[in-house]
Amino acid sequence: QVQLVESGGGLVQAGGSLRLSCAASGSISSIPVMGWYRQAPGKQRELVASFTSGDSTNYADSVKGRFTISRDNAKNTLYLQMNSLKPEDTAVYYCNAILTTPSNRIPLVYWGQGTQVTVSS
Repeated sequence: QVQLVESGGGLVQAGGSLRLSCAASGSISSIPVMGWYRQAPGKQRELVASFTSGDSTNYADSVKGRFTISRDNAKNTLYLQMNSLKPEDTAVYYCNAILTTPSNRIPLVYWGQGTQVTVSS
């Protein structure tokens, strides 16, 4: 049973920082794609940042220069360092992974349960 568990969300003032973590556990063969999405109230879920094939990274324009995605492959853990936070960054942040397992070589999509990030003005 594969699980993605996020942590690190919370309440922070505008201009502050938070670091999110996402630990993938279970029987995992490879994680070719892993990233962060967010969903604000009344809005669609959107990509924040991701690792794609190899070590290529992709960021939403709204977070470029403020957020940094990183990963520890040995621990199957993904991070999101968020600096200079703004009230508009307030959302539930979800970890996403497209991964394979020993019993299934077809990559499947997994989501974490989400962690709330609230930025006060």
